[in-house]
Amino acid sequence: MDTNLLIYLIPLALIVFFHLRSRKSKEKAAVSLLNENIEAGLTEPPSLHPEINPKLCLGAGSCITACPENAIGMIKGKAVLINPTHCIGHGACAVACPHGAISLVFGTAKRGMDIPQVSPSFETNVPGIFIAGELGGMGLIRKAATQGMQAMDNIAKLKGSSNPYDVVIIGTGPAGLAATLSAMEKKLRHVTIEQEEALGGCIFQYPRNKVVMTAPVKLPIVGPMHFKEVSKEKLLEFWHGVIQKTGMKLNFNERMEKITKAGDGFIVKTNKGEYKTRAVLLAIGRRGTPRKLGAPGEDLPKVVYRLIEPEQYKNMHVLVVGGGDSALEAAMAIAEQPGTTVMLSYRSDAFGRGKPKNRERLKEMTAKGLIDVRLKSNVKLITKDRVVIDQDGRNLAFPNDAIIVCAGGILPTPFLKEIGIMVETKFGTT
Repeated sequence: MDTNLLIYLIPLALIVFFHLRSRKSKEKAAVSLLNENIEAGLTEPPSLHPEINPKLCLGAGSCITACPENAIGMIKGKAVLINPTHCIGHGACAVACPHGAISLVFGTAKRGMDIPQVSPSFETNVPGIFIAGELGGMGLIRKAATQGMQAMDNIAKLKGSSNPYDVVIIGTGPAGLAATLSAMEKKLRHVTIEQEEALGGCIFQYPRNKVVMTAPVKLPIVGPMHFKEVSKEKLLEFWHGVIQKTGMKLNFNERMEKITKAGDGFIVKTNKGEYKTRAVLLAIGRRGTPRKLGAPGEDLPKVVYRLIEPEQYKNMHVLVVGGGDSALEAAMAIAEQPGTTVMLSYRSDAFGRGKPKNRERLKEMTAKGLIDVRLKSNVKLITKDRVVIDQDGRNLAFPNDAIIVCAGGILPTPFLKEIGIMVETKFGTT
């Protein structure tokens, strides 16, 4: 064989060899993760998600590169949704696919997803009640914000009324914040309420440094958002700057409890009062209201319903309640902080809902004395510096500085139906 030809073929062969070896390794990891999620029952995406047509997929891998959640992997030369519960529905994979093999759908053949019916103006079948953002199935930040502004355009066109408010905006995710800016620009009489104690809606629930896929969008009063990809922290920093710049008023720790029709408008009842308004914009998330323990003392400030920063629990006695991955991961993350004592309480007799890796790691940390696991237990009483747990019929008291409840949420579907909003269940359709 010609020596010059060998000079070219040998490097090419090496490149092909290492490429195939890397691809095989990644496929093995993808298969392992998929099987792990199937075993743990984590197979249903929470919202809008990709459906990949294997006949059209040619294995380009661009969708995998575009997905910061690592929800997609390559198996047998085809893209597969291997980590469904981590998909947040931004749709970057569909945009990146060069072969049109990905469509975005709601629900699956096994589990339907309830989507409220709204008109092109974002008004529901109940005149005067509008929906924008994640509740309507749109978690993508740019589109959620745009929907909030468009909904406010249509609310501004409603005929005037004798109500003190033109609109009550519920939720401070991207849709709610953009809608609030629009209401300010249009000089509408408005109030914005948020059940959480912090800003950000669904954004705030992403892990630290999570890359949130978005695109430029022009906001009322402040102008365009200048980034296309941004971490959660930078995005929240941007919104805090908007609040300071515009003087936007947001009512935190105020939970909407009921909406009732009243004359030519509505009465929105919250845990802090009532608002009479011409219109209502629901810009809430799909995760719903956190499920409560129902124990005396649960309203103390030390009780929260998700873990934000493990570091804040250094040198504290912490109780984590729940049996899913969020509870296990929270307990393990806090147990790694210096000076903490961590107890994990779960009402069942085994952690059947957690991923095998989490269960194994929890077992190891428990054996080392880093976490005190209390199965078949329930919280009975919470005081400023203690917590009482019922375990096997015995009430046990422990020192306590903080409690994190990871017991899921009460989905808003019943609430929507209660106020007359029609809901359609979608099984893997757009």
